Amino acid sequence: MAGPLSGYRIVEIAGIGPGPFAAMMLADMGAEVIRVDRAQSVRGPAPEAPFFDLLQRGRKNIAIDLKNPQGVETLLQLIEKADAVIEGFRPGVMERLGIGPDVCLARNPKLVFGRMTGWGQEGMYGQAAGHDINYISLAGALAHFARPGETPLPPLNMVGDFGGGGMFLAYGVVCALLEAQKSGKGQVVDTAMVDGAAVLMTMFWAFKSIGMHDENNPGTNLLDTGAHFYDAYRCKDDKFISIGSIEPQFYAELLRLTGLDADPEFASHMDRTKWSSLKPKVTAVFATKTQAEWCAIMEATDVCFAPVLTMSEAAQHPHNKERNTFVESHGVMQPAPAPRFSRTKTSLDQPPAHPGQHTSEVLTAWGIGDVESLIASGAIKQA
Repeated sequence: MAGPLSGYRIVEIAGIGPGPFAAMMLADMGAEVIRVDRAQSVRGPAPEAPFFDLLQRGRKNIAIDLKNPQGVETLLQLIEKADAVIEGFRPGVMERLGIGPDVCLARNPKLVFGRMTGWGQEGMYGQAAGHDINYISLAGALAHFARPGETPLPPLNMVGDFGGGGMFLAYGVVCALLEAQKSGKGQVVDTAMVDGAAVLMTMFWAFKSIGMHDENNPGTNLLDTGAHFYDAYRCKDDKFISIGSIEPQFYAELLRLTGLDADPEFASHMDRTKWSSLKPKVTAVFATKTQAEWCAIMEATDVCFAPVLTMSEAAQHPHNKERNTFVESHGVMQPAPAPRFSRTKTSLDQPPAHPGQHTSEVLTAWGIGDVESLIASGAIKQA
């Protein structure tokens, strides 16, 4: 596979959500990522059709019984030959399996050991179960996704699982790999979704410190739909458009193209005392035309405008099609790898794999043990 991480070998211990997303990001960039599933997950010969989970794209899959000593030893032999390993268990699980960071780093001193948890490796919540909604709550993020007087609305699971979790794990692993090239030493990367979500809020901590963001009144601030010039609006056809006319020159364009420049109430767009009264006027204007009509008026202008699209609509939008933002790979439409590189191009060569689909192939290629004997012992399993 091409990409800037081509040549790096990474072992992924199978998990859900942010761990697989981090592994996908690394594989998208060209790393050889091997996903290690449980032997119990193999349900027979692998079907010809790719697995449905797009988060597992770009890597081969092997199945190991980590309760079998030979299975543990097989995994450790893989880790000896890897540049990094990533896992997403609760604190202490990898240690109890006999594959904790001390054991792995003793076998491979340059290893980057990436850990993904919700709460972190220590702390009073460390051993508690949780999900994205809980992590972004404790991080001080969820409270600010709300309109005035309404219940906070989780932004899918993008801020905790994928933004604060998977992206930070991928970033941390790459940072540690770069450092290992200089020092010759590996280390543990402790990625917590609480920590990552908190970092994503850094700008709002800055805004809070200078009085630009009122944390006690969500939905009344500049970027949380409090401003009449930064929101999504319903159109005549019940579709939506988005407006982000923050700067004065962009705001002037908004007023000109909507005809609101004739209303003196709109003159001082940063007068927060007027935002709530101006919002209904903007709402009424956008309700007079369809989404397509507003696109014809505002697309390619400096209003800071875009139609609000569903996933299927986004895949068909001319801008995204021109850039190949979405691609069809192995019969499934999906987002293309990002970011892009001028020389080390990325590609989607490996569809999501079934558990154990490549056990024999990978272990043979990596020179690990007697594969037939390991299968016979139950230490590994081939789909």
